Amino acid sequence: MHRTGVVPGMSGIAAKLRRILALMRKEGYQILRDPSSIALGVVMPVMLILLFGFGLSLDIKNVPVAVVVENPSPITASAISGFRLSPYFDAHVMTSMDEAEQLMLARKVDGIIVLQSDFARRLNAGDAKVEVLVHGADANRARIIEAYAEGAIGQYGVQRSAEGRNVAGAAVGIESRLWFNEANDSHYYLVPGLIVLVMTLIGAFLTTMVVAREWERGTLEALFVTPMRTDEFLLGKTLPYFFMGMIGLMLCFLASRFMFGVPFRGSIWLFVAISTLYLLIALGIGLLISSAVKSQFVASQLTMVVTFLPAMMLSGFIFDLRSMPVAVRAITYMLPARYFVALLQTVFLAGNVWSVILPDTAVLAGMVVVLLFLSRRATRKKLA
Repeated sequence: MHRTGVVPGMSGIAAKLRRILALMRKEGYQILRDPSSIALGVVMPVMLILLFGFGLSLDIKNVPVAVVVENPSPITASAISGFRLSPYFDAHVMTSMDEAEQLMLARKVDGIIVLQSDFARRLNAGDAKVEVLVHGADANRARIIEAYAEGAIGQYGVQRSAEGRNVAGAAVGIESRLWFNEANDSHYYLVPGLIVLVMTLIGAFLTTMVVAREWERGTLEALFVTPMRTDEFLLGKTLPYFFMGMIGLMLCFLASRFMFGVPFRGSIWLFVAISTLYLLIALGIGLLISSAVKSQFVASQLTMVVTFLPAMMLSGFIFDLRSMPVAVRAITYMLPARYFVALLQTVFLAGNVWSVILPDTAVLAGMVVVLLFLSRRATRKKLA
């Protein structure tokens, strides 16, 4: 102990903390003076979650279809009632197949449902068939429409069977249930992925643009003559934007729960912990890019290519990873967004499923260590 009662080394720690707090204070003032930082950290998350949340949907409703009834009767009217009453179809009933084909060619309808002239007789005989023709330009949409049409036809068969009438294929009723998404709403699946996109943009763009702007203005060179160390610089630079990123995360979480009604079945503390890991990864990527280039324009373009596009295309956010070629699927294992998407979808919809959470969280933690180490080495070379 010194005569002042201060433990040896405490003065060094206090000086380190003062330097970190001073840089954080400086960054805070700069954030308040610079509207672009506030726009990136607070306004952009809200706009993205609203834009993607309301504008992006995999649900198909009010599909225009032509229902061709060659010989109208009470039986055929009952058979097509599923299309008329379903929210998934906008049915246009007609008697001419030629007219329906013209509508299909003009893209005024996406499908044709055909009940042939002998439909009632075949129905009573037990071998009735309904022809379903779907426009196949969009293969994924066509498959969904086809499944909806088969469901509407099958529902009529189940109804006939329940009434004690013979209908081929309707002897066995089907009772189905969607686990983890009882409402059959694609927002349940998409909104957690939207949070990944928002956090990717916030973390990577904030640190990339801010440090690159410092290089362009020449203010970062003033740090070269100070006693500030590399770890102090990294902490002082990233902590203010980390807190901004957490504000953006909370805004996204509130929007997902109360605006889109996505259920949350996991632990809020687990959600915050894994989101913290991913935000640190995004900040680390931004620091690496900013240490490599000193132009805001080049940094923004590189960040878009390295972070946002892979998070959009190769994370499982929209496209099923299992349907991708093996070589592309192997690349996805190197992307942190892949693991964060799986974690958020699990925590939101299924709860604390540790068999998924533990390995994916371990991968994110490893990526944090690697990126922070690389960022420290790259920044040390710049400040040396």
